[in-house]
Amino acid sequence: MFFTYLRRELRRRRKAALVVASGLALGIALVIVVSSVSAGMGRAQDKVLQSLYGLGTDMTVTKAAAPAGSDEQRPRFRFDARDDGSGGEQSSDRVMVRGFQTLAASTVGRVDAQSGVADAVGGLSLQVVKVSGAFTRGRFEQGEGGGGQGSGRGGAQPSPQGRVAGGGADFDVNNYSVYGTDVTKPALGPLTSSKITTGRSFTRSETDAKVAVADAAYAKEKKLKTGSTVTIKGTGFKVVGIATADSGDAAADLYVPLKQAQTLAGAKDEVTTIYVKATDSQRIGSVKSEIQKDVPGTTVTTSADLADTVSGSLSTASSLAASVGKWLSIVVLAAAFLVAGLLTSSAVSRRVREFGTLKALGWKSGRVTGQVVGEAVVNGLVGGALGIALGLAGAYAVTAVSPTLQAQLGGAGGGGFGGFRGGPGREAAGKTLDVALTAPVALTTIALAVGLAVAGGLIAGAFGGWRASRLRPADALRRVE
Repeated sequence: MFFTYLRRELRRRRKAALVVASGLALGIALVIVVSSVSAGMGRAQDKVLQSLYGLGTDMTVTKAAAPAGSDEQRPRFRFDARDDGSGGEQSSDRVMVRGFQTLAASTVGRVDAQSGVADAVGGLSLQVVKVSGAFTRGRFEQGEGGGGQGSGRGGAQPSPQGRVAGGGADFDVNNYSVYGTDVTKPALGPLTSSKITTGRSFTRSETDAKVAVADAAYAKEKKLKTGSTVTIKGTGFKVVGIATADSGDAAADLYVPLKQAQTLAGAKDEVTTIYVKATDSQRIGSVKSEIQKDVPGTTVTTSADLADTVSGSLSTASSLAASVGKWLSIVVLAAAFLVAGLLTSSAVSRRVREFGTLKALGWKSGRVTGQVVGEAVVNGLVGGALGIALGLAGAYAVTAVSPTLQAQLGGAGGGGFGGFRGGPGREAAGKTLDVALTAPVALTTIALAVGLAVAGGLIAGAFGGWRASRLRPADALRRVE
């Protein structure tokens, strides 16, 4: 009898049912779209942060950069002209630690031993400045300055300026970045933010091998391919792979085993950055505090710290989605529930004669209330189905359009990850990444929509049931009169 009466009433009152269902559908659809867009922005932010510190890294440990203009940052070259004054082609490389002061490699073990640390690995960031050309009648001395022809993309050091004493010169300056990575722990470090697209990555046995992985952009610029040889400070390295950065610029132009990088820089058993993976994301804050206490004089930067330095339309849109979008969804849902309840209560008031007659025929108040609640729940489920359909359509539309958002990196100028890409505020300042926005819909979002539909139906049913429970058989007689 319940289902027969329910089916008959819903068919007879289709317009009223559709109004209630439509209100709920609008609120539920908005929740789905906002949740999906927020999830998409979260993914976009993760992609940006991954491009800054690499996959799997929860925090990094670094030491403050050397003061600008110090001897550590001032590369110097010296070229002597030939005795006969005829000149000749000469070249010289200067390999410098980039971005931060070095830490003892033993610090990696101290960090790794901290409670809450799952793994830690060291890396060494370098800048190579190569000056080559013909020099005649005198000496060429190079110090820090603004001239020369810098072809590298790192930008960590100013392009050197050449000066010839007592003669002339025709020279080129080429600077590029090199990163020493621990090949025994490939799951951590900056190379994890790139994919090997040609050749292979390092093997665990190549701890001191003269091999290199080149960034795809740098390889294209220098016409490198697997099997090519690159020379750094007189040492030849065989290119075994080409890596393409997942997002933004690569961490370095070339990657070499950590021991080889230490040898090139004359920094034996030293690193610039320690990459740390926590055992639990909930413990990142406490792990950071413990490392700062145990390793004084260092800066521990978490992904949350780095996220604060990201600005631009991505950051603005994410903030709007988290604040305005959330509260807009709550307000619309609350309004939809209230309207559904009032409409259901109003519909019951218009059915006074019907319910009063049913009570006169022996229906108890509980049965009448149950009938009203049943109708409201069905209306809620219909609204939920419509809302899910609208929400999925909206999320699909956002993904199909894929609006581009921009992320400005390093705006805070604080310590970044690894002395590159976020650097100490010098390299990443002004660098912008374009990220395509998507709106993925999770199963939990669908489950939330179904729950909201049922809740909306129950709330509407509560309004209508309360009104129906107050009806008496005499109300039907008064309505007839």
